[in-house]
Amino acid sequence: MAIAKAERLMNLALCLLGTRRPLTKRELRASIEAYLEAGGAAGASAETSAARDEAFNRMFERDKDDLRELGLVIETVEGIDGEIGYLARRDSNRLPPITFDAEEAAALGLAAKVWQQARLAGAASGALQKLRAAGMPLAEEVYAAEPPSALEPRIPAHEAAFEPLMLACRDRRPVVFDYRKASAAQPERRQVEPWILECWRGHWYLAGWDRDRQAERVFRLSRITGKVRSRAGAFTTEVPDHVTVRETVESWAGETATGTARIRLRAGHGYPLRARALTIHRLGEGDEGWDELEIPYGHGLDASLVELGRDVLVLEPAELRADVIDRLRAVAKG
Repeated sequence: MAIAKAERLMNLALCLLGTRRPLTKRELRASIEAYLEAGGAAGASAETSAARDEAFNRMFERDKDDLRELGLVIETVEGIDGEIGYLARRDSNRLPPITFDAEEAAALGLAAKVWQQARLAGAASGALQKLRAAGMPLAEEVYAAEPPSALEPRIPAHEAAFEPLMLACRDRRPVVFDYRKASAAQPERRQVEPWILECWRGHWYLAGWDRDRQAERVFRLSRITGKVRSRAGAFTTEVPDHVTVRETVESWAGETATGTARIRLRAGHGYPLRARALTIHRLGEGDEGWDELEIPYGHGLDASLVELGRDVLVLEPAELRADVIDRLRAVAKG
């Protein structure tokens, strides 16, 4: 019966950690049962023996690379006779003291959950396992000792554009994608130098340099259509030390007020706007069923008002009224 790879890796790691001198491949092959099986029975033909030697060499090199990927420091030492030996010194494979408080440990566990739908799920899981091996409790261990509230924080990352954009941000690679603005019927091609991804109110946003518009822009990932394609070449602008993604999104969403607006709302409609209202006045008999509101006015308010259709009337400012009318006309044409 073939020996499981996990057991083979464990035996190889124990051999390398337990020796005081470098061990050659020949010695390791003779000491580890899985490698003995790969060697086959004695008395095989020269051709068969050479093939099995080649299979062992490939298996050993893969195992050695896997252990190094897991964090084991393996030294390669050339002996007096010129033969190569391997060992893993204990002092080189001992982690320094690592301390996280409960909040930091929970944050690490939460961050790892972001990669559950991405290709980096294995790497994130491996990193957590290394921390656990060092004696650090992480999210579930912290929660077991101190149960969390009924609401468990989660960071969704379901958009197909998330992973290629995350890798492009890391590698500083320009990208091209089709983007559909909230006010547009058809998507537009965008050439972007991606800087950073950030989650805000359950949605992921990309901040970067829009080459066509020669300006900083923020893009909502759910509005990216089709594939994100990487482009060769370096960035044409420097990446800022601090990118204000949330502040920019808040401004575009109308969360950052630059003034006030007066609108009329039909009774029983527009509750999110009513919650933000500075004043609400019930109108007289001539306008039965309507309320007049004074609300904070920022960029993006017109999009919220358009969704209310005939249940809202913009009184002022004039530019807000014009923006709402333009959006309604665009919807009617689409």
